[in-house]
Amino acid sequence: MLEVTDLHAYYGKSHILHGVHMNVQPGEIVSLLGRNGAGRSTTIKAIMGQVAMTGSVRFRGKELAGLKTFAIARCGLGYVPENRDIFPSLTVRQNLLLGVKSRRPNGRWTSEDMFNLFPVLRERADAPAGVMSGGEQQMLTLCRTLMGDPELIMIDEPTEGLAPKIVGLVARLFGEIKNRGVSILLVEQKLTIALKISQRLYVMGHGQIVFEGTPEQLRTDESVRKEWLEV
Repeated sequence: MLEVTDLHAYYGKSHILHGVHMNVQPGEIVSLLGRNGAGRSTTIKAIMGQVAMTGSVRFRGKELAGLKTFAIARCGLGYVPENRDIFPSLTVRQNLLLGVKSRRPNGRWTSEDMFNLFPVLRERADAPAGVMSGGEQQMLTLCRTLMGDPELIMIDEPTEGLAPKIVGLVARLFGEIKNRGVSILLVEQKLTIALKISQRLYVMGHGQIVFEGTPEQLRTDESVRKEWLEV
């Protein structure tokens, strides 16, 4: 479904990614792990056309390299950034409706689905999104992206700063996303969550992929965990 080949990315003269190769298959949850600064967020931004890059990014057979971000999104990719880009003056309900793509009116997800998954969004439905807590805003950003009915959703650090109870809800949502046939590429700091929900994992170090395998393979590979994940 998603094929990334020899991906290099740059911030000005800084060369961040050095030949990244990775893929995500239909209906699969894949986690991208690594320490801060390893290049995980840059990888997703490069796929979405938000940073200068070279190499190939193919989605469902179509080359995305060189396309604008809005055109990439219209191909069926969803992106949930780490910085919780909500519209603070609009209500929660309005934020959700902004995620709907008019060309796909009969998608997998409705506002009612979002309210059922996260009851706090129903409670705040007609309140300005800006008054919500950081964790609630993170839920709203994730749900708004789903409202666009992506075939694959890329999520950057969704559990960062969330209360343990909310982390559990988010993990449950990932299972529901997968059950509805949507693939997930997840950038996650919490190794326990990634090992629990992923079918495959990649580990990044210094802008390159240094490990690819199953959760069980990573559990048993102490050298990789010590060198590239543990602080």
